[in-house]
Amino acid sequence: MEMRNTTPDFILLGLFNHTRTHQVLFMMVMSIVLTSLFGNSLMILLIHRDRRLHTPMYFLLSQLSLMDVMLVSTTVPKMAADYLTGNKAISRAGCGVQIFFLPTLGGGECFLLAAMAYDRYAAVCHPLRYPTLMSWQLCLRMTMLSWLLGAADGLMQAVATLSFPYCGAHEIDHFFCEAPVLVHLACADTSVFENAMYICCVLMLLVPFSLILSSYGLILAAVLHMRSTEARKKAFATCSSHLAVVGLFYGAAIFTYMRPKSHRSTNHDKVVSAFYSMFTPLLNPLIYSVRNSEVKEALKQWLGMCVNLKHQQNEAHRSR
Repeated sequence: MEMRNTTPDFILLGLFNHTRTHQVLFMMVMSIVLTSLFGNSLMILLIHRDRRLHTPMYFLLSQLSLMDVMLVSTTVPKMAADYLTGNKAISRAGCGVQIFFLPTLGGGECFLLAAMAYDRYAAVCHPLRYPTLMSWQLCLRMTMLSWLLGAADGLMQAVATLSFPYCGAHEIDHFFCEAPVLVHLACADTSVFENAMYICCVLMLLVPFSLILSSYGLILAAVLHMRSTEARKKAFATCSSHLAVVGLFYGAAIFTYMRPKSHRSTNHDKVVSAFYSMFTPLLNPLIYSVRNSEVKEALKQWLGMCVNLKHQQNEAHRSR
């Protein structure tokens, strides 16, 4: 029988080693992460400050940016600190926090993207009834439900995963704590939990994904019947941005959580986890800002205000 390890800590083996190539990759990843944090924070700021963006669609987008900021902040600081200091230990409590927040934010994004798809369906297919079909009250309820469903999944995974006894060296071949990876170290039968987690992930991925596909199917049918070329272009531009985000997020999530054990590979898991926890949060603000004229106009106005404020400060300094 394998001996149980009494140490309370786990060891994260990390994403990089200290070769020259990996040092360059680490610097690239950190640049991407900082750009992601800046881009999403800027998106939240613009939506908060510009009254033209005070609509349900942009409110949902600000929540998506908030989730992305929290997702990056949950995994990257620990990964970077481990790499720079060489101290790769993480406590059970720290591991539990990561296990809780990852499904909370990932599951929350699943339902939030479904809410955004419904918002576009109401705007494109029923523009005259949009204020009724997508009221602020409904928007806030869908947002709260997205957070609550994600948190329920995160709490279940964290409590169940940390309730198992763990064996061996407590080494996790990953750069953050994730339930599907951690349960492989348990010295107990985890098959019931793994099956329950698989079913839960399937429901949390496929139910919102089905709603998204249905919404965009109806949107596509409505757009093709539009007589105005300008309206058709605007609808396609907005919806293609949403679909790009959906494709990136769901592609990585389905690859991570819905593959059978026999098809799992540690290196593949690390790469895909890095993609959805670091690179996807960068792409979201880029996709929405590049393809959205209202966001670009709000950014120009904000930059203009910053330049004017700087100019006024310089003038005041010269006059003293």
